[in-house]
Amino acid sequence: MGNIKCKALALDLDGTLTDSDKKLPPKNREALWKAMDLGVKVILISGRSVMGIDGLAQELEFQKQGGIIAAFNGGKIFDYKTGDIIQQLMFPKEAITDTCAIVKKYGAQPLSYTDTYIVAETDTDEYVLRECKCNSAVVKKVPSLPDFLNYPIPKILGAGEHKRLLKAQEEFLAKYSDICDSFFAESYFLELAPKGVAKDKALAKICDYLNISRNELMACGDGLNDISMLDYAGLGIAMKNAYPETKEHADCISPFTNDECGVAWAVENYILNA
Repeated sequence: MGNIKCKALALDLDGTLTDSDKKLPPKNREALWKAMDLGVKVILISGRSVMGIDGLAQELEFQKQGGIIAAFNGGKIFDYKTGDIIQQLMFPKEAITDTCAIVKKYGAQPLSYTDTYIVAETDTDEYVLRECKCNSAVVKKVPSLPDFLNYPIPKILGAGEHKRLLKAQEEFLAKYSDICDSFFAESYFLELAPKGVAKDKALAKICDYLNISRNELMACGDGLNDISMLDYAGLGIAMKNAYPETKEHADCISPFTNDECGVAWAVENYILNA
């Protein structure tokens, strides 16, 4: 698996590319610039919204180098330089009200997005504020989330304690598994997404767009929603800080955490010095 000719590199953000303060370490940035100079296409793939990824894309100079953004775990995928939309999936409008009710039933908070805000019924919940930090955004507090969401949305996020979210997920899938998917990004973030949203499916679309095979793709991740991505890529690398379940699906585990620039290590070992 370590001998692939890497033409594209898919990177999770939180817990992988960025440090614990959600910043891009200079060592990671410089390693990626070198990879891009070799013609490697960098893909930023995350549960974050577009607004939560754009700043990193600018830091990496995607406007010059090119690159792919796959926001909402692949719910919206586009070529940063050309603006080409590769995929855009929307949450079923008819399921919004009930989905919000299911999440709240189990003591968690539903939230969604505008182009500039996180939208929720609270602006003090600790888990909602974690999502704000991930996206470098603030909360727009609304009286009723379902009433506010009268426009196409990419997903609903359930934010709360894992045991509560497991119950919400079970009920949600029992009702909507024919039109929706659900998975955990973190133990406290339950993704409630349109059918077909997953990182492996997103990367398959991107590989088709780039006209490359999955065996020419390398991926780095740490989270529960990265498992399918690591399975799909020709070379899947988990960070040292990854969930134990995620490490089980990696071809290689970096000896370094996201705070120690595990991505730079992966790029140097499998792209720059390959």
